[in-house]
Amino acid sequence: MAEKYLTFDLGASSGRAIICTLNDGKLELNEVHRFVNGPLEKNGTLYWDFPTICEEIKTGLKKALLNNPDINGIAVDTWGVDYVLFDRSTGKIKRLPYHYRDSRVNNVIDRVFKKISKRDIYKRTGIQFMSLNTLYQLAAHNEQYPEDFDNAIMLFMPDALTNYLNGELTCEYSIASTSNLLDPVKRDWDFELIRELGLPEEIFPPLVAPSTLSAPLKRELQVELGCGAIPVIRVGAHDTASAVAAVPAYKENSWAYISCGTWALLGAEINNPLLTPEAEAAPYTNEGGLENKIRFLTNIMGTWLLQETKRKWHADGKDLGFPDMALLAADAQPLKFFIDPNDALFVAPGNIPERICEYCSNTGQGTPANDGEILRCIYDSLALCFRDKLVKLENILDVKYDMLNIVGGGTKDTLLMQLAADSLGIPVLAGPVEATAIGNALSQAIASGKVKNLESAREIIRNSFEIIKFIPDGNNKAAWDAGLQKFSAVCDQGYQKHGN
Repeated sequence: MAEKYLTFDLGASSGRAIICTLNDGKLELNEVHRFVNGPLEKNGTLYWDFPTICEEIKTGLKKALLNNPDINGIAVDTWGVDYVLFDRSTGKIKRLPYHYRDSRVNNVIDRVFKKISKRDIYKRTGIQFMSLNTLYQLAAHNEQYPEDFDNAIMLFMPDALTNYLNGELTCEYSIASTSNLLDPVKRDWDFELIRELGLPEEIFPPLVAPSTLSAPLKRELQVELGCGAIPVIRVGAHDTASAVAAVPAYKENSWAYISCGTWALLGAEINNPLLTPEAEAAPYTNEGGLENKIRFLTNIMGTWLLQETKRKWHADGKDLGFPDMALLAADAQPLKFFIDPNDALFVAPGNIPERICEYCSNTGQGTPANDGEILRCIYDSLALCFRDKLVKLENILDVKYDMLNIVGGGTKDTLLMQLAADSLGIPVLAGPVEATAIGNALSQAIASGKVKNLESAREIIRNSFEIIKFIPDGNNKAAWDAGLQKFSAVCDQGYQKHGN
């Protein structure tokens, strides 16, 4: 008998409701609702429009029920780090949740390091240092509006949306692990660290594991939508945790992955956290996954650079689609210009093409002459960044990978996939595209007892979706080796150090 799971997969630019039907060992996906999701700017501050997101969740559920009255489960996953503060007494939000790209966190990380050393924080949390991490967001929030923490409880975005569905006040483990506030060995909050930061420990709710049943859909939504007590399920609520669960790898193979979307997360599944100085310097992060695994990974600015470039050009009257942009890049001279995709210059929304030209000029490379050269700079820099980070991963884990699995929306960009293979010098297995929704659905199936474990889930994925293999062009190895040296030199030099 077919099982139907409704997945809500929210990213930094859009959200979808997808019905995933599991039948005879195969999974089929049907998108029933899509909506725009992005920052809301008010008086120079970036927020998430949480009430509107909740309404979109309800609309997605309503649309799903039209043709699927027999839904077996509902689960939500989103991006990491962002949170919502609720008043415990009223259940209302204290204020609109901040967007992780808001500038209020720009300098707070240095103030935190004056309280607690950088090395100490990494030893205790194992998380890559990024100013957008929840730790620094909460520190900034506490400096500006300490009254918001009175009688409050903090839920991460997918926890807050789960609360909208069933009223539960818990944090799921994988999303909590992105916060820089979790002890990765104990798999629980580091309350000592929280106290040292001056944050009230009572705002942090209990943690729950992925692939576990939660409270059913709350009564008021049942009445409004005319449905029953549909199970609400906790999955890998961090979208990357669900995406990694959908990597179609064999258990016996040594494999690494990239979950490629707005962010590109490159890493491997390991059993225990690595908190060494080498891991910190790489930098690699220890985030939670399904079946108590650690997602040992590094964050790379992914298709964000292409998305923002497209958005800027569209505003300027250049109506280029992503396939058009890939064609322009393919026709440009390769390995001519390089940027560090992770430079702070590229974090905030804005004129990315102009910033790329500034970066290239300020690092002594000259300036890209046209749109094609700007785009080729992005593509080559991402491909070389993938290589640099994979080599560091191999050195830290003392392994050698003979292939790389890439999942997520970025796999639709065949130029990026081919350049990744060429840069790495190993085959790239691309797909599935909808990895996050697939991982979400199969985590629901595991919680419901319909799929035995993660290994069985990955077998279902291999039987259900096309995986495309990209073979490296061996004739270009010397050019990519030389390109890596130039790329590394540019990154070491850095825009901020050399220029403004």
